[in-house]
Amino acid sequence: MSESVGEGGDPGRRTDRDRDAEGRARNARPRDGLGRPLPYGAAGVTRQEEGVPRSPEEALAEAQRLLDAGRPFHAHEVLEDMWKAAPASERQLWRGLAQFAVGLTHAARGNSAGSGALMARAAEALAPFARSAPYGIDVTALARWAGEQATRPAYSVAPDTPRLRSGAAGR
Repeated sequence: MSESVGEGGDPGRRTDRDRDAEGRARNARPRDGLGRPLPYGAAGVTRQEEGVPRSPEEALAEAQRLLDAGRPFHAHEVLEDMWKAAPASERQLWRGLAQFAVGLTHAARGNSAGSGALMARAAEALAPFARSAPYGIDVTALARWAGEQATRPAYSVAPDTPRLRSGAAGR
């Protein structure tokens, strides 16, 4: 797409961007299973709808289903919705979970530097919740594993990736 001059001659405002019904910019390009944009008209995977109201249990189950299917980018979208909708006392928890999923996304894409940075952020955001294990989330295991991955020079999504909720076996 080309950049065009917006209303009132503002060259910094694009008028040819994909927009939703409320006028917010949205990229309608199809995406692959790891969330990478594909050319318009290409066959992509179904994207997660934004702003879907879910209970914490529903969000965790859906995010885990997507992680198990090798779609961490899409799991991140579910967790990000929870982050945006959560009460203030839980926002850091959901942000950390979303960052964990993005870290897995970067690892699956082969971006170890990006993955390490996101895993470090995830570990830091999750750590304060380790004692309470809200919603059965295995916060201790997730934070520990994310912190370990953040210091590795390169890794990929592995069978030892912990599950979001405690009491479950590896991925």
